[in-house]
Amino acid sequence: MLNRRKFLQRSLIAAGMAPFTQEVVQEMLKSGEALKISILHTNDVHSHIDPFPDTHKRYPGKGGVQNRYTLIQKFREENKNTLLFDCGDIFQGTPYFNLYGGELELKLMSKMGYDAATMGNHDFDNGMEGFLAVKKHANFPFVCSNYDFSETILRNQTLPFKVFNKSGIKIGVFGIGIELEGLVDKKLYGKTVYKNPIQTANDYATKLRHEQGCELVICLSHLGYKYENNKISDVELAKHTSGIDLILGGHTHTFMEKAEVLRNSKGKEVLVNQVGWAGINLGKVDFYFSKLSKKRLNLSETNKGFVEIN
Repeated sequence: MLNRRKFLQRSLIAAGMAPFTQEVVQEMLKSGEALKISILHTNDVHSHIDPFPDTHKRYPGKGGVQNRYTLIQKFREENKNTLLFDCGDIFQGTPYFNLYGGELELKLMSKMGYDAATMGNHDFDNGMEGFLAVKKHANFPFVCSNYDFSETILRNQTLPFKVFNKSGIKIGVFGIGIELEGLVDKKLYGKTVYKNPIQTANDYATKLRHEQGCELVICLSHLGYKYENNKISDVELAKHTSGIDLILGGHTHTFMEKAEVLRNSKGKEVLVNQVGWAGINLGKVDFYFSKLSKKRLNLSETNKGFVEIN
């Protein structure tokens, strides 16, 4: 039987009114009062299939698809409520891309069980024709919300958003890409129309939260973590939007020690995370929910944010 203090603490937690401790949440998980949603993610893998050689000065033996697969399977065995995402720049960086044009990368991601990905600027390196030619090897969707492909051969080849259901918790995911003009040769992206990332993110966060009834909203971003100028980044996106719980980033190859907690336009918490490049780290962010109310439990501490792959 719960004592009065623990009863009040759990009541406040279930109502989303108080932070929890690891001790309390573990008790709630064991009793079935709470459940954990684990979000795994990568970014800017850049066709790195093999681990870095053991002689590499900075990343000896790090990364590699086989090591990543082993780690992903371990986390899935620990928690069935696990999702796996990629935030773009899957292609370009090793001879594997030059030889196979992205086919190998997508086949291996399918084998690893990715749930969704968004597109980075280097995913246009073989043009839209090249991307479309290998996309059939991906058994997961590409979620691109602010690229309008309606006048291109990628029309209806990507999704504006995707909703997942894990043990009754609805997780809404959308994707925000970087502006291609000046970064990618015009002939590679053709008549793709770039839509305002902040406005688009607000629109889809609202749709997912209120129309789709999602308890957790995630943005897969390839904007970049932060810039010295006013260029739109993950930090700026977090500050000028609302309704997003987690922004998973790419493009700037930023190694973050833990997910950063920022405040959105309404003063509520939003987490931002990015895990470097080349598949060296696997991002991991956990969320806890009351099983009864489906409300997210407030965090008393920030997730570390990544697991090293070796």
